[in-house]
Amino acid sequence: MRRLVLILGLLAALPALAAEHRVAPGPGSLAQAIAGSAPGDVLMLQDGAYPGPVTIDRPLTITGPEGAVVDGGGQGTVIAVDAPDVALRGFTVTGSGTKNEDLDAGVKILKGADRARIEGLTLTDNMHGIDVHGGRDAQVIRNRITGRQEPHMNQRGNGIYVWNSPGTLLDGNIIRYGRDGIFSNASASSIYRNNIMRDLRFAVHFMYTRNTVVSDNISIGNHLGFAIMFSDRAKILRNLSLGDREHGLMLNYANNADVTGNLIRGGTKKCLFIYNAHKNLIWDNRFQNCGIGIHFTAGSERNVLTGNAFVGNREQVKYVGTRFMEWSHDGRGNFWSDHPAYDLNGDGVADGTYRPNDLIDHILWSQPAAALLTGSPAVQLVRWSQSSFPATLPGGVADSHPLMRPLTIPVPADIEAHEAEVAGRWAKGSYDDIDPDDIASH
Repeated sequence: MRRLVLILGLLAALPALAAEHRVAPGPGSLAQAIAGSAPGDVLMLQDGAYPGPVTIDRPLTITGPEGAVVDGGGQGTVIAVDAPDVALRGFTVTGSGTKNEDLDAGVKILKGADRARIEGLTLTDNMHGIDVHGGRDAQVIRNRITGRQEPHMNQRGNGIYVWNSPGTLLDGNIIRYGRDGIFSNASASSIYRNNIMRDLRFAVHFMYTRNTVVSDNISIGNHLGFAIMFSDRAKILRNLSLGDREHGLMLNYANNADVTGNLIRGGTKKCLFIYNAHKNLIWDNRFQNCGIGIHFTAGSERNVLTGNAFVGNREQVKYVGTRFMEWSHDGRGNFWSDHPAYDLNGDGVADGTYRPNDLIDHILWSQPAAALLTGSPAVQLVRWSQSSFPATLPGGVADSHPLMRPLTIPVPADIEAHEAEVAGRWAKGSYDDIDPDDIASH
């Protein structure tokens, strides 16, 4: 008898099986279904309109087809997630409010709403697409986010905004229009991977973010690809920046980063911009067809550059400083497409040092009007003397072990087609209202 009582007690302690509820469209129907459900229940939406906004205050799963549309009617956040273990799948979320200062969003994951899973949603016409705002271990997977296109880009919202939300996973999302694709602010220990971002200000924007991996993402035709600012221990791995306007990758007050396997190609003023960034490992990347391959300035120190390929950039290096910088590591430098190299012993390393800049370059950076004199005999004599007598060179960059062959990074055919769509965009002068070098505009 005692054994039977024990078994009955254990069965009573088990949670009830989750119930499934079909929810018909109509005013108030979704809010009523949430209020009448038990934790763990599944709400199944049908094609049709579900006027919002709504708040999910208990662990639920809400699923539906794309034709099921939860519409906020322009009021605040459309769906606020205010409970742990909530899952949203498949349906459409639209019509948030327009107050950027209130972070109006299609979906907002609040503090304490841990382990939320937002998967396969279509989000359109919201100020911010998804705002992960304090909830831990959120998973935002394979959503399609189309932002607004107000005249001023800085007044739009972000595709995905992550604030103080450790453990966030952003995987396989497609983001177009709005301000930034992914804006990570004061967050840590997260993974952002396999996302495609187009027609934005920044594809990925870090501010005060720590120990986060950005891998296998694609930035196409944005004002700036990957902006890593005031951040520590970022891993920037195998990303593509194709046809972005200003910088493919910017390290601005960013330290201890691992930047590996990235391709930055075409249309960009600067493939890589390093400003007051220290102790970063930059290796096996390809920087191609930019105005400047790498702009290195503001006292950046103890960075390692090795195995990179600088191919077809109008100016390979712009180094603003007076110190001598060695850009090779353990006998392995970088490939420079403008280096007339030879390799007599066939070890893959050129026999001569590569020096990208001379005294005339420094003069031209500080006095652009001097460009009128670059063809004069006096200037040519100075350049000849510096190439013949390296001791007369100013402080600057040297690669003592330049590589003979560049690494290649393939681009899928469908992504190349998108890259072709934005080719020449920035030559038309449609630059909107931002200055990527102005920190106040970020």
